[in-house]
Amino acid sequence: MAYWLFKSEPNTWGWDDQLAKGEAGEEWDGVRNYQARNFMREMKIGDLGFFYHSMKEKSVVGIVKVIAEAHPDSTTDDPRWECVDIQAVRPFVKPVTLDQIKAEERLADMVLVRNSRLSVQPVTDTEWQLVCTMGQTKP
Repeated sequence: MAYWLFKSEPNTWGWDDQLAKGEAGEEWDGVRNYQARNFMREMKIGDLGFFYHSMKEKSVVGIVKVIAEAHPDSTTDDPRWECVDIQAVRPFVKPVTLDQIKAEERLADMVLVRNSRLSVQPVTDTEWQLVCTMGQTKP
């Protein structure tokens, strides 16, 4: 299993929106960055990811699961763009802020710290365990 981070502006698509989709989940559409798209192409059903609220909140708020592998993005006719479908798994007991992540020296190499603009990014096993612990949720 691999781990990922999905970033979204909460006023555009937030954790509550994801939760409301239930077991059906939702496409992680609208990604127009080649590196982020390529990461989605690597994803497998069952992979887990952090759901991250960007902009003002800047925090990991929950865990999602990949429920459909890369397929054409329904929001464009351009065949270059693909997306995966994700489903909410559980919220964090306590959101983990970007400042908290940056303050943890063991997370200094996390993509979120080094390239905070990337909307879809990989997370290592160690990063996964640490952030889950910080958010008081089971990994």
